[in-house]
Amino acid sequence: MTLDKLRLPLFVLLAAVLGWSFWRNDGWLLLCAGLAIFLFGMQCLEEGLRQLAGGSLEKLLARSTGTPARGLAFGIVGTTLLQSSTLVSLLAIAFLGSGLIQLAGGIAIILGANLGATTGIWLLALAGQNVSLAPAALPMLVFGVLGSFAGPRGKAAGRVLLGIAFIFLGIDGLRAGFEAMGGSTGFDANGTTGVAQTLLFVLIGLVATVVLQSTHAVLMLALAALAGGQLQLDQSLAIAIGSNVGSSVSTAVVGMFGSNRSGQRLALFHVLFNVTTAVLALLLLTPLTWTMKTLAGWGGFGDNALLQLALFHTLFNAGGVALFWPLQQRMADALTKWLPDRTDPALPETAADAPAMAQVRAHHLGDSALKSPDAAAAAVSLELRHLGTLGLEVICQALCLPADLYRQPKPDPALLDARPEGQACHDVGQLYRQRVKGVYGDLLAFMGRLAAPLDEEYQRFWTNSRLAALQLVNAVKDAKHLQKNLGPRLREGDTPLRAAYVELRRNLFWQIVALREIAWTARETSEWTERLAALDGRVEAQDARQRERLFELMREGAIDGLEAGSLLNDQVYAARIYANLRQSLDNTREPGSLRRLRQRARDEAVA
Repeated sequence: MTLDKLRLPLFVLLAAVLGWSFWRNDGWLLLCAGLAIFLFGMQCLEEGLRQLAGGSLEKLLARSTGTPARGLAFGIVGTTLLQSSTLVSLLAIAFLGSGLIQLAGGIAIILGANLGATTGIWLLALAGQNVSLAPAALPMLVFGVLGSFAGPRGKAAGRVLLGIAFIFLGIDGLRAGFEAMGGSTGFDANGTTGVAQTLLFVLIGLVATVVLQSTHAVLMLALAALAGGQLQLDQSLAIAIGSNVGSSVSTAVVGMFGSNRSGQRLALFHVLFNVTTAVLALLLLTPLTWTMKTLAGWGGFGDNALLQLALFHTLFNAGGVALFWPLQQRMADALTKWLPDRTDPALPETAADAPAMAQVRAHHLGDSALKSPDAAAAAVSLELRHLGTLGLEVICQALCLPADLYRQPKPDPALLDARPEGQACHDVGQLYRQRVKGVYGDLLAFMGRLAAPLDEEYQRFWTNSRLAALQLVNAVKDAKHLQKNLGPRLREGDTPLRAAYVELRRNLFWQIVALREIAWTARETSEWTERLAALDGRVEAQDARQRERLFELMREGAIDGLEAGSLLNDQVYAARIYANLRQSLDNTREPGSLRRLRQRARDEAVA
């Protein structure tokens, strides 16, 4: 039975177990209800703040990685405002995977996000005192609902107010639940002491964070239990350490399975940072606890366990940042070595070995990029370039030429006149299925999953990108048809018909080389336009000369009508290959804002 089929029975079983537990224990019901309201409030707050920020958060992220200090500041400020280190981390992974920031800048953002996460715990600790927050939440609920009638910005602001209100109500619900449960949680009677007890509560914090997908929710539970007497301070400290590790699990899962190599490196760093910080916090738990209590005494809250927990959470995260701060570039180099870039399988030397070749898939696409229109568009742009590279390799094979000949600095002209040797010409239909079809399918699936609202420029880019991918695929399919006659004719003896096919191959090859050179020049410039126009003119003149030569050969009796018809069809295929590649190049123009972000990333890489 598949996981999809098991999902519904498992959900029904979980609902039945929860329903039975609620019927048996009113305090447990209050606790779960408070937690649900708290989590819903966090979700509303995050969504509202993102809607208010619009695309400014992503643009600020791209501008904040010029120096490590700026990346750290963005991580702190972004997490403080959004109250979600996971969201900031996933945005950094998305931008890194799309080539809009560098790995060292992403590492600085992760360090800042972990520091920024500590600010929310302070707010929760202050809110978790023995004061009911419901009176403040009720008017927020009213104004939050009213805001939904005041346009998009008002709706976003209302969402923020609703989030804060539900968080306040959730805190009251959690406190009431723990008070109703009294001492029935059994934490003090778990049968473990010392190191075993500490490790048990670290595990509780880790698992709870993975399940709830919220460090804030787990620490709010710990704060409420601590305030109600169900937890001791040392137990809550262990939960805080475990929750820090758990917070990196969701980032790791999305980064490892929903991102490319660049994003996976940053996700791995996030796990390494949190695990290393947690291990050091456990090894230094006694001196850290002493430092926490000493600073709390100096700060006047030596008898407030909730604020002490918040201080401890800040201390060990700040210690982790201090440890990794001077190691950022070394970590970036090590991560690049541990997780090298993916490479496409090389084309086999002979056609007989081709069936065993693995199918090529997308390199730059991942679910993490879908969190931002800028990151998604950048990923699509990179993958279109990858698809174009694969397509040109296959077209070269259709011309019975080495797959990489088009990108060599000085291609050997003799190869363009030479006869194919042995099985040098691979079956283009098979190469299409192995090297093009998988990437094309991944591109279409990725573009179909984007749900973020897009402005007019990005909508045009999205439409043109689909068209560009189709045109690249059509160019390869036309090459498949061209190969049927081209290969046999090139193997013939020296005849006028073979000379015509050699000229067709030579012209198409140099057209591909010229298009590739233009593709790497700066777009939206007069040079770009002039070079394309000049190339179009040369191609049109070449096509006219080829047709004229075809009719000359017919008049001279060098070829018959059937041969002329085949040659004319193949000239049409060659013209369509150029036209599809040319139009695809024109349709891959990036939005202006994305070009500026990418240029900034290139400038930072050079610096």
